[in-house]
Amino acid sequence: MDKKQVLKLKGKTAVFIDWANVYGWKKSLKKEVDPEKLFGYFKKYPQVEEINFYYGKDKHPKSKQFLKKMEEVGFRVISKEVKYIPVSLDSSHFRNIAKEVKTSLIATSTLKTEEVEQLLQILSKKILRRKCDFDIEIVMDVYRCLQTIDTYILFSGDGDFAPLYNLLIRLKKQVIIIFAHGHLGKEIYQIKQGIFTKAVDKLNMDLFRKNTPPVSRGA
Repeated sequence: MDKKQVLKLKGKTAVFIDWANVYGWKKSLKKEVDPEKLFGYFKKYPQVEEINFYYGKDKHPKSKQFLKKMEEVGFRVISKEVKYIPVSLDSSHFRNIAKEVKTSLIATSTLKTEEVEQLLQILSKKILRRKCDFDIEIVMDVYRCLQTIDTYILFSGDGDFAPLYNLLIRLKKQVIIIFAHGHLGKEIYQIKQGIFTKAVDKLNMDLFRKNTPPVSRGA
């Protein structure tokens, strides 16, 4: 491997990949990480003991096929059913988007007043939001490894993991966060010492898919 791409791992290492998070990076990266290439990349490191892959499954056949394929590749796959949560466009998750849509309709629409009102009523109805977080599962696996693993590589820029990272640092563990630009929580930036961050596109330029059709997300 090119020296620029080598991670200096200290002792036995475990990798934790939040795939829904990584899959979402493709919008900013303009390309999609290839999980098979990612697995191959880490298998080149003799220190890596396990590579964990977290991803939800839904009723779509491609979702189950994808998870089965990841197991065949060699990942330790951790999965569960995707939940569908009723969410109103007036809820905090969609409030800003809904506000912009409503403002635009009122200001620029050529529709009649009653037609605009009908559209606004539709916007107020609840929709189903896909949800399948693996924060608990990742934390539990990290805890499981505390007695045997020295280095923890996590593919997630989620700032909610900051307390976990701080704990690992206090336990003298090596912590490496792989992220995509624009997807690293401010809580992680605030950890001044004991953490190593690396942009995924700096690991290896051959870690990305080449014009392959998208898979069912499942989360």
